Amino acid sequence: MIKSKLVIVVLLSLSIISCDDKQVFDQYQAVSEAWEIDEKVSFALPELDSLQTYNLFVNIRNNNEYRFSNLFLISEMKFPNGKVLTDTLEYEMAKPSGEWLGSGFSDLKENKLWYKENIRFVEEGVYTITLQHAMRKNGDTNGVTSLEGVTDVGFRIEHAQNP
Repeated sequence: MIKSKLVIVVLLSLSIISCDDKQVFDQYQAVSEAWEIDEKVSFALPELDSLQTYNLFVNIRNNNEYRFSNLFLISEMKFPNGKVLTDTLEYEMAKPSGEWLGSGFSDLKENKLWYKENIRFVEEGVYTITLQHAMRKNGDTNGVTSLEGVTDVGFRIEHAQNP
């Protein structure tokens, strides 16, 4: 049953990607059974045209084992010159009714979450994006050490305007 769901997701993803003229970069990394608090997911970005503007997205795939209505992330964008820009991000993952946001059928949902808009990559060299979760239960000062229900973490870059 899980294999058939995976095949369907892969086929749908391939059909969507093949008609996507805005896509510049789209990569996922699978998370093991739970996304550990010290587990950082990194993406080395391709060399990008410094004259173009881009929209950046964090992609999250989750299933019904995810027990929260939101998601807190710490993001780091490392520039080729060594500068690091760190952001704390919060995303809604479910409606107040408990219904998952995102697209997909069955219990696997894919969320395309805004990260940055109209960005130019003016420095030559490799930019690296690193993401880690920063979830906490209400009233608890310690973080959630093992975040269940997130299956994949991705990063996407699109042309801000059609090329």
